[in-house]
Formats: sequence, structure tokens, C-alpha cells
Amino acid sequence: MPARIATTPIVLKKSSLYLVGTVAVIALTATALTGTTTTDTLPAHSADASAGERIFWAGGCASCHATPVDGKRAKGDDKLLLGGGLELDTPFGVFHVPNISPHVEDGIGDWSMLEFVNAMQHGVSPDSRHYYPSFPYTSYAKMNAEDVMDLRAYLATLPEVAGTTPEHALDFPWSVRRGIGLWKRMNLSADPVFSVDADDDQLLLGRYLVESAGHCGECHTPRDGFGGMMASEWLGGAANPDGKGKVPDITSSGKNVSGWSASDIAYYLESGFTPDFDTVGGTMVAVQENMSKLSADDRAAIAAYLKAVPAAHPTN
Repeated sequence: MPARIATTPIVLKKSSLYLVGTVAVIALTATALTGTTTTDTLPAHSADASAGERIFWAGGCASCHATPVDGKRAKGDDKLLLGGGLELDTPFGVFHVPNISPHVEDGIGDWSMLEFVNAMQHGVSPDSRHYYPSFPYTSYAKMNAEDVMDLRAYLATLPEVAGTTPEHALDFPWSVRRGIGLWKRMNLSADPVFSVDADDDQLLLGRYLVESAGHCGECHTPRDGFGGMMASEWLGGAANPDGKGKVPDITSSGKNVSGWSASDIAYYLESGFTPDFDTVGGTMVAVQENMSKLSADDRAAIAAYLKAVPAAHPTN
């Protein structure tokens, strides 16, 4: 059985959990899958592993899927050992991050290109099950399919890692997978969140990296009562997905972006140093390490986009 992909789980306000529970019960009969890519619609693209490496770092795949070493986050070459094993303890139960190495039996080595694209962009497993939206396919849906294919080619070059991870241990109603189909119909879209000048190549690139591959909104955007990202407060800060503290506002109403230049942001992503010579901390350490692998043009585009996004909280 192919490994199931999962990353950081969606966290909802406790006061709204009953709403999602109601939806899950109502949607028990909503078993039909949302639209998926077919052999006819899969691009005729020769996947490029070298291009896929860029997407790998932009997407931060190693941050969740690299097997922890002695109970700590993998570093160096160990980041390329994607055997999973990270446990995400959430109010809904425990998500076990799976093996996505090229191992044929325990990882995704036997997945076809079509199966990989459908997992990434439609949240559908090779055996036609819905993935939990803890896997950020709502962001990956905005990617170019060619980039997803390149990523698949790069993953195939990495070491095989044997071993599987336990099944997710989720509480009811989160353990009911069928309701996810209805959730997708409400929240899965390939449309961009924020409009930018169609003639500004830098902003277009920044939007692409932030909104899709980088999936920044998954942690930095608050969610509605059903767990969907609130576009009206895009990147405006949210509860930490692992339930500890808060992820900051990274629009111009946030304390950092508001006072930083685009160059400051780009340098922070490259070096981990703030304009005040402080250093990156917490879970952002892994993100910054990933961003440092990108080109200077990519980081500059991300910074330009963040400076262009409207303030999520104008009165702050």
C-alpha cells in the first residue's frame, strides 16, 4: 500500500469544532472525488530532476518528511532521507508523517507520474482516497503541473529509505475520511489568492512561490470555522498548527514586514539574520534553511510579493 502524504495539520478554533463535525457527518455520503488530472490532461513534459530540486527546497519537503535523528530535526545530508517518522500531536489526534522516499514498498517509488500529480494537486491517493488537508494540496493545486512533475523526478534521485510509519491516530469525527470530499469542494482552487500586475514578472514569480510551492499561507493565514484559509486575512497570522503559540502576520501590518525593506526580507531568507542582527528561531529555522537554497532572484521575488500584499490588519 503506498504511503500516505501528510504535513502540518490544520488547526481550527475549538469553538468551531462542532461545525466541522456536523459537516463530516453530513458528508458521509459525499464519496465522489473532486476533479483529478487524467492521462489526457497530464502535460507532455519531460521531467527535469535538476529543476525539481528547486521545487523541493521551495516546498520545504524535508522539513516534515526527513526522518528525525535522535528525536531531533534532521540536518545536512540527513534531510534527504525522506523516511518520515515525525509525529504531529494536535487537538485532533496524532498525525504520523509518512515515508516519501523512492522505496518501492515503503515509500512512493512505485507511484506513477499521474498518481503523484493527483496526490499533490488534488489530494487523492493512488487508491482513490482523499488525503487529509494536513497535506497542503490546497496550495500545491496552484502549482504548474510541470513543476510537480519535476519534483517527482528529483525525489526519485534521493536515497531509498525502508520502513513505514504508523497510521494516523485521529479522534472522531476527524477519523472519518469521506467528509474531506465536501471540504475540498469548498476550499480547493487553482486560482491565485492575490492579484498582481500581470506585466510584473517579479511579482508573478513571488506570488507563485509564496502561494503555491512555498505554501506560506497554510501556517500564516487564519482559518474559518470549516478549516479553510480566510483570503480576507491572507498571511495575517494564525494559531500555530501544532497548537503552540501563534504564527506571525507577514503582511505590512505585521511588526516585521512593516518595518523591513524588500532587501531586508530577502537577506533574512538567505542568511537567517534580521535587520537588527537577531537570528531566526523556532520552526522558521527550517523554513529559512530551505529558502537559502533558492536563487537570489527567487528570494527577491518572495520579498517583493510580501511587500505588495495588503495589510491583513490595517488598524494595527
